[in-house]
Amino acid sequence: MRLLVANANTTEATTQLCAAAARAAAAPGTEVIPATPAFGPATISTRAENAIAGHALLQLLAEHAGRVDAVVLAVSHDTALEAARQLMPCPVIGMTEAACLTACLVGARFGVLTLGNAGPYEELVARHGLATRCAGVLGLPIAPPEVLRDPAAAHAPILAGIEELAARADSVILAGAVLAGMDRALQPRAPVPLLDGIGCAVKLAEALVALKLPKPATGSFAAPVNRDTIGLAAPLAALLRGG
Repeated sequence: MRLLVANANTTEATTQLCAAAARAAAAPGTEVIPATPAFGPATISTRAENAIAGHALLQLLAEHAGRVDAVVLAVSHDTALEAARQLMPCPVIGMTEAACLTACLVGARFGVLTLGNAGPYEELVARHGLATRCAGVLGLPIAPPEVLRDPAAAHAPILAGIEELAARADSVILAGAVLAGMDRALQPRAPVPLLDGIGCAVKLAEALVALKLPKPATGSFAAPVNRDTIGLAAPLAALLRGG
């Protein structure tokens, strides 16, 4: 199967980091195709940036529509997930969504560790309907570019955060695209299972492709048809027209 790993920001290093984590998790025969938007924020940390990135991401996905079997959103905010799931003719999995759903199979309650403001992730867990399963969200005062530059320097504070969450959680999600793959380095020193959103999303995407479920023909996730637009890139406008 062909799996698109789509970043929602324009930092190519993040795209490649997530692609490497995806390849490490993928089954034999799964081809990982990394993609970075042509415009938008370098990193997403505000609501405005997330909205802008949503447009960039949908345009990026439209360019690959019909040429991939599934999509993993390599953005921990699960940017534009519902819209992408409606537009694309294949399964679309958000990395934090996937980690949260997998955590529910690991234990009763999970913790979320992220970089920066914890608030957006508390809202995201609630939007996924899993607030009662979440033992807490901890945001560390570390900027994503710092982790990209020197991942090893972030290990100690991240492990300390994991220890804090483990006091009340059965597993811990490492929420952040720049943390992709870090679970493998930290797991031997962690007291609970660590969940990487990219790895979880890859396995769920493979499962959905294998199930061969049809796309909904009715309801809010049915593909749009006959929607008129002005100024959109041609592939995205075509998806909104239903062709």
